[in-house]
Amino acid sequence: MELIVGKTAGFCYGVKRAVDGAKEALKKNETIYGLGEIVHNQEVVKELENLGMQFIESIEDAKGKTIIRAHGIPKQIYEKAKEEQVELIDYTCPKVLKIHQIVEEYANKGYYIFLLGNKKHPEIIGTLSYCGQNKFVIEKEEDTIKALEALEKSGIKKLLVISQTTYSLEKFYIIEEIIKNELPRDIELVIKNTICQATEIRQKETEEMAKKVDCMIVIGGKNSSNTKKLYEIAKKYCKTVLLIEKETELELNGIQSTDKVGIMAGASTPKESIEKVIEKLKTFFVEFCGEK
Repeated sequence: MELIVGKTAGFCYGVKRAVDGAKEALKKNETIYGLGEIVHNQEVVKELENLGMQFIESIEDAKGKTIIRAHGIPKQIYEKAKEEQVELIDYTCPKVLKIHQIVEEYANKGYYIFLLGNKKHPEIIGTLSYCGQNKFVIEKEEDTIKALEALEKSGIKKLLVISQTTYSLEKFYIIEEIIKNELPRDIELVIKNTICQATEIRQKETEEMAKKVDCMIVIGGKNSSNTKKLYEIAKKYCKTVLLIEKETELELNGIQSTDKVGIMAGASTPKESIEKVIEKLKTFFVEFCGEK
């Protein structure tokens, strides 16, 4: 068996910064609050809880210093924290903060905003609060025509197209093409591809790997947006694809005759989780297949 591990697998810069920052803060304080799960990975959440971190869903529940995760928060939560005199430790990813600045700037200039992403994702929820009244979330290609109809109904002649940092690069290009083809010529169009470069590289590496292996194992949280996209990409190019959060979920009997196995992990997957999966694979193939 040949095992290929993605070079870009695991924590991205923004997630690592937030998790490392939380651990440092916990060393100095008995109690630190986290507004929402710091990352979409239960292993990381459990580790931080064991260190004393308390996760809350509402800023009103904060009784002390509170960490803002990499996904960011809506503008009004900053205002509420100030009212409640809650000290925030802000680990919003700098790339997400940049998107907030861009959409707010263009909203103030009177642009209609198409935001590409998952409308239930924390990053999108936070970004929408900076977009003003005239906005539309495009989750998939089919939503684009509805968005264009909403734009036409508004009467606005300026449009900004921008995306969630972890959005699918392939979908972004498809939607961009639809908009360019369908948008009336009298509308000023600005398109900003704000998909994180690390996300782009990871998606491209996943595609290339999936084309070369017999089985792909994608490691990441079940509610992780970027991990799901890696899984979708792998499914397009590889017949056997497994999506797991940790090594205990890995069913090996179905891949015992596999020649090449590829491993990729989402941006919220810690190095330890990847290493445990690799170790389990190596142990299995030595014991049952006689490989070394």
